[in-house]
Formats: sequence, structure tokens, C-alpha cells
Amino acid sequence: MADESMNNRNRNDESFGIGHAIIRLIVTAIVLAITAFLTPGFSVDGIWALIVASIVITLLDYLIEKITGIDASPFGRGVVGFIVSAAIIYVTQYFVAGFDVTFWGAIIGALVIGVINAITPGRAM
Repeated sequence: MADESMNNRNRNDESFGIGHAIIRLIVTAIVLAITAFLTPGFSVDGIWALIVASIVITLLDYLIEKITGIDASPFGRGVVGFIVSAAIIYVTQYFVAGFDVTFWGAIIGALVIGVINAITPGRAM
């Protein structure tokens, strides 16, 4: 009985993980679009660049969080989270064609993302 309950919980955790990742990806894309609109030095050329950038940012955030334990939320972990968030945004431009951001654009973008994260439910980055 306990084994069956444990197996059901593991299956639910796996489906929650996939569903959670998809929701996180969609929210990241929406937040990126808003950020690109509001931030000077931050541009996304088209929907495909936005989707690929969202995937790259989600993966980089996940990897950094798993490897270092640092939450890359701009206001989630103070200065360290803010710096990591800006670095993720800046580095993403090297992986995604059509995603261009300046150094200052990444910093301002991290601020905008932090404000958006603070007023919306859930976690985008």
C-alpha cells in the first residue's frame, strides 16, 4: 500500500514538473515580450526569437539553480539574484539570433522583470 502511494506521488511529481516547466516557459515569454517593449537596449526580433530566448533563459535559470542553488529571481535573492538574472539575460543573446541586449539593457531588463515578477503570481525567471 505504501509503495503504491509512493509510486502515485512520483508520477504526480513528474507530471507537475513538466506542466510547471511549460507554464514557466510561457510566463517567461510573456515577461520577455513586455520587458523588450519597455526597456531601451533590449530587443527581440519576432515570435521565434522570443520563444527560443524563453527556452534558453528557462534552461540557464534551471541549470544555475540546480548547480549553485542560487535563485535567479531579480528580487528573490537580493543582489546576487539580480546579478545572476542580468547575466542570464545578457548571455542569452549569444545563443539566440534576433535577441539583442546591451549590458545596460540587461540590467534594466532585470529590474523590469523583477517588477513584473513582484506584481504577477508565480515565478517567471
